[in-house]
Amino acid sequence: MSNELGASATKRNSAHMLPVCDWLSDLPENTRLTDLIEVQFKNTRKGYFHNAANLPLEKGVNVVVEANPGYDVGEVVLTGKLVELQIKKNKIDASRYEIRQVIRIATEEDLQRAAEAHAREHQTMIKARELAKSLGLEMKIGDVEFQGDGSKAIFFYIADGRVDFRQLIKVYAETFRIRVEMKQIGARQEAGRIGGTGPCGRELCCSTWMINFSSVGTGAARLQNISPNPQKLAGMCAKLKCCLNYEVPVYEDASKLLPNRHIELETQEATWYFFASDPLAGTVTYSSDPQKGVNLTVLSAARAHEIIAMNRRGEKPATLEGNKSAVVEIGYQTGHGDVTRFDHKKKKHHNRR
Repeated sequence: MSNELGASATKRNSAHMLPVCDWLSDLPENTRLTDLIEVQFKNTRKGYFHNAANLPLEKGVNVVVEANPGYDVGEVVLTGKLVELQIKKNKIDASRYEIRQVIRIATEEDLQRAAEAHAREHQTMIKARELAKSLGLEMKIGDVEFQGDGSKAIFFYIADGRVDFRQLIKVYAETFRIRVEMKQIGARQEAGRIGGTGPCGRELCCSTWMINFSSVGTGAARLQNISPNPQKLAGMCAKLKCCLNYEVPVYEDASKLLPNRHIELETQEATWYFFASDPLAGTVTYSSDPQKGVNLTVLSAARAHEIIAMNRRGEKPATLEGNKSAVVEIGYQTGHGDVTRFDHKKKKHHNRR
């Protein structure tokens, strides 16, 4: 039972937060290419370590690794050649980043001690916020993470500007009797560490599977024809939703097939101006007025390119040959759309009886 508690306390969402698909894991020679492994700790924190002792490590194994000072407990999430590629992708400077070693595979005692240390985190965070407020510091303690041996804690904080927390570190060290490390994070990282439920009804992507955060701009919303409503575009972190980036490559590829919005279409009846587009449907809507939607006509991208080519040759088609928008009057209809048809059927059925 204690082993299960320790394992659950050590993983805490990390089983779902894999930075890369380890497609080389089933190759026997993979682990012989390098002794580097990637270890996941609480939520988004991870590190790289040498398996100098050639321990039989694979994804999902809990290990004890060197820390400064003492040791920490984490879960192996990547081994072999892909670890080197991850270090390169994350632009980690090997000359400055100290890669420590794996000490051993975590025992039941190691996991239990790590679980006891992690159990102190919530109360420590509440007290840490009170102490920071009492010192008048413009900062927020977003999360606290204890090292696996309980000798050190990382205090993650959010601040708009620079904060002189030298006095705060002394107060924390005296109050909690531990070594203190302060680490500034952004609003996205805070949401990923705390977790929650998004407006889609699912757990936040940043707290379940996302590791690397990419910048999100309003251009992603405009490209997908999403209404620029700040309340709908903002996530739990009050920043633009990360999911706005998910389909951007698809829209970018589809938009390349559409004509340039600045090109006007010339026909014998009028000059037509770009009004809107639907990249996934491959259609473009044109208006006969450059400022507002008048006589809106929907064309396929192929037809628009055809007219542009004709205009360049000095030719003008008679019409756009599109589907002009019209006001549809909604009313009651007879025949198959008549709601009283069910009554007639019941009446005939009743007569047969």
